[in-house]
Amino acid sequence: METMTAIMTRRSIRAFKETPVSGEQMKTVLEAAMNAPSAGDGRPWHFVVTTTRSQLDALADAVDEGNDLFKQAQAAVLICLDESLEGFEGFGPQDCSCAAQNLQLAVHDLGLGTVWIAIINVPPRVAGCRKVLGVPEEMTPFALFPIGVPREPLEAEARYDAARVHVGEWSNGVME
Repeated sequence: METMTAIMTRRSIRAFKETPVSGEQMKTVLEAAMNAPSAGDGRPWHFVVTTTRSQLDALADAVDEGNDLFKQAQAAVLICLDESLEGFEGFGPQDCSCAAQNLQLAVHDLGLGTVWIAIINVPPRVAGCRKVLGVPEEMTPFALFPIGVPREPLEAEARYDAARVHVGEWSNGVME
């Protein structure tokens, strides 16, 4: 898939088929995530991967109030921030966000689907990830991605909004 096609057609997927996600697919997704840019090349991330049905079901209850998307997903990836690996102090969340975007685009390119579940700064979700996935205290659960084959493909949306583009400086007005 071409880069612009992937970017313009990626959608947040919340319903999945029962089709398994292969180990090869998961490795490809993780390779893409780990190839993300990071400040000072710190790469301050770790990934917890599960394809275990009991853990996926437990994540539904512990992180997302019983939401069926984890109960339907065939895999999940949790990105954890390791502040000790930051190339520049305080840049870890941006670095993990870059990894998260690469992960989502790779998932889409493989014909799979996912949705970004925010974890960082949401104490009940952080606690749920620690409990279900055994994340140690020195790591910060950042974002969680249920993964599977989309139950139904979603149409691409054109989201460009010229009214949000300011040229030169804010007061010059918006791009035509």
